[in-house]
Amino acid sequence: MRLNRNFWLYAIGRFISQVGWAVQNVALPLYVLDTTKSGAMMSVFLMAGMIPSLILSPIAGVVGDRYNRKAIMVWLDIARGILLLGIVLFGFLNLNALLVAQVLMSIMGTFFGTATSAMFADLVEKDELAKATSTVQSLSIVARISGPLLGGIIYALGGIELAILINGFSFLGSGLFEVFIEYRWQTRKLSNLGEVKKDLLEGVAFLRDNKPLKLIMGYALMINFLLTPALTVVLPYVYRIEIGFTSEQFGALQTAFMVGMLLGNGIIMAKLGSRAEKLLFKALFIEVGLFIVLALLVSPVVAFSASVLFLIFTGMNVVWGASNALVNVPFFTKMQKLVPSELRGRVFSVFELLAQALVPVGVAIAGTALDYFAPYSILLTSGTVGFAVTVYYFLKHEKTIISAGMETGEPVA
Repeated sequence: MRLNRNFWLYAIGRFISQVGWAVQNVALPLYVLDTTKSGAMMSVFLMAGMIPSLILSPIAGVVGDRYNRKAIMVWLDIARGILLLGIVLFGFLNLNALLVAQVLMSIMGTFFGTATSAMFADLVEKDELAKATSTVQSLSIVARISGPLLGGIIYALGGIELAILINGFSFLGSGLFEVFIEYRWQTRKLSNLGEVKKDLLEGVAFLRDNKPLKLIMGYALMINFLLTPALTVVLPYVYRIEIGFTSEQFGALQTAFMVGMLLGNGIIMAKLGSRAEKLLFKALFIEVGLFIVLALLVSPVVAFSASVLFLIFTGMNVVWGASNALVNVPFFTKMQKLVPSELRGRVFSVFELLAQALVPVGVAIAGTALDYFAPYSILLTSGTVGFAVTVYYFLKHEKTIISAGMETGEPVA
């Protein structure tokens, strides 16, 4: 079953802008650090990219449901391209100007991301959604692997100016592909600010009253809160400080995970398709089980050398990445199916807001815990609780979650 023209215009346009953005995401931190030698200034730039998104995500959801999503996508890509090219053309390469640009890019990216996520399921047939999701995720992984490599080379050759220039053209190129997408969206536009609150409450009410969707989102938020901080804070500490992996080994482990994700997405595209949804809990148990195994391998109980651990972790990361794909694709597919198109922006923005708000809390807890507990014990606790949560959802709600979105017909608001 072939994916249609509209999908490929969407996917290729998105891929082009993701590569360009990945190039700038490598070059900008290097430029800030080379210019200021300050980690604090680097954190300011990171926060400038995060805070606007956190604040505006709910409003972006309402806008994505009330206005033409294709128009939002195309014009924001063009606007971001013009902004970045203008920075280079007029020489606004000082830190203050780049910080303002970072805020503006974050604002536009928030509205762009909500609109494009909401329209995605409208571009393909329902039974093609899993395959389409795997294809988009595979292209994203390729961008995440190739972009940083290109970013380092481009920054070395032409500095921040060349990196921003390439990113600007990538957004214009992305908009050029997207303008040919055939997408019609008719809805009532906002007439006053009071309707924003009304629309948000409508999205929250739909999420509250839809049991399968509430279960899926609740589980996803809980697992992300338990595992993501341990993976982003504790595990790098273990790899670099306790085991002593080199930077090359550290990068290789990240690449192994990406290779596994490509493998998992490839299996869904070539073989499983929508059947991947039925394997959701098998993949979940593999993922949380590997987390516990990893915690045990870095504990005092096991005394492998760094070289042996590197080989074991490389193989584990490939399997881990594949199982991650077999989890993420069914989750995303079910969420797209369960939410009617006219509510998708609002419901997804509520989920995004909760996810963004919980992760910093988890990161703060994990960072503080490192001062008082052995890293392996934090990993083991996170993995064990995550496994217990997964067992609970499997025993109590497995049938509801697996069958969600697999019946025929569109959801009704």
